[in-house]
Amino acid sequence: MQDTHYMSIALQMARGTKGQTSPNPLVGAVVVKDGNIVGLGAHLRAGEPHAEVHALRMAGEKAQGATIYVTLEPCSHHGRTPPCAEAIIHAGIRRVVIAVTDPNPLVSGRGVAILREAGIDVTVGVLETEAKRLNEVFFHYISTGLPFVTVKTASTLDGKVATSTGHSRWITGEKAREEVHLLRTQHDAILVGVNTVIADDPALTARFDVPTRQPVRIVLDSTCRIPLTAQLLRDQKAPTWIITTQASSAEKRAQLAELGAKVIIVDDRHNQVDIQTMLGYLGKEGITSLLVEGGAAVNGAFLTAKAIQKVISYISLKMVGGQDAPTSFGGVGVERMEQAIIVKETEIERLSDTDIRITGYPDW
Repeated sequence: MQDTHYMSIALQMARGTKGQTSPNPLVGAVVVKDGNIVGLGAHLRAGEPHAEVHALRMAGEKAQGATIYVTLEPCSHHGRTPPCAEAIIHAGIRRVVIAVTDPNPLVSGRGVAILREAGIDVTVGVLETEAKRLNEVFFHYISTGLPFVTVKTASTLDGKVATSTGHSRWITGEKAREEVHLLRTQHDAILVGVNTVIADDPALTARFDVPTRQPVRIVLDSTCRIPLTAQLLRDQKAPTWIITTQASSAEKRAQLAELGAKVIIVDDRHNQVDIQTMLGYLGKEGITSLLVEGGAAVNGAFLTAKAIQKVISYISLKMVGGQDAPTSFGGVGVERMEQAIIVKETEIERLSDTDIRITGYPDW
């Protein structure tokens, strides 16, 4: 019970840095001695000291003979910072409690082994499920080399994302829209299709009253139809990448590059952007998390490619009807109901009198 209590505090410390640490994981640490917390720490961003170092510095001499709770196995290798396992040993820590081992092959199990070889009592697996969920992006990226893809949708109760005339502002209320801006700053990149850019001319930025981290803006545009006047090409608020194919005009690609956009050609045999190939490219470019805010065609393409790790659906308790009104997912879809993709581990929260948020994980 005591271990669970202190580990929950460490997880809360880690949770508070979401969106800041990429490509590194979220990590929190708590140092406890004689029933009192004497040190707290969280990893703030890549290249800066790890959570254990912050907590040990706060604890100072009180770390001698204390217990440290860490949400992820302490690192054992020399990277941009020294190994945390060594720092723990040098501080005189008596016991280490770890939520989950690190999936990184450079670390996995080695940190625990080093600590035990030094005579330190090590416990692994306290709040392991919660720790894995907290670092779902990191675990996925380390194991696959691909970004963790979250598809965000907003629809009416009858499943529409716009009216039959194409009008869609606003489906959801203010609180749901505020959450979307938070989601954007927590992801490395945000993706839409060119039709969304043409119809709405979105900024695709996270808008807050204080400066914040902005995601890379990615547009799927097989033939480079994006207007050169689009604000995401002109505002200089965040990097913009255009994913296109050989079917696009070389002249238009050059014009986009002149405006500062990064133009990437990702073809399949039908002159459409191949989703899996694109994700492989993004992973190599260090994009660990991708928020997809596409329309029906883009969302349907990710669904067909089985390239969705998480779904966040905002449902407004409104009905608009209309046989031709668009829905969240397009494409061919499955032929029989037993082929439907089940969404598991769902969480449902009422945000307001008119809005509900459903979060879940497709079971592929």
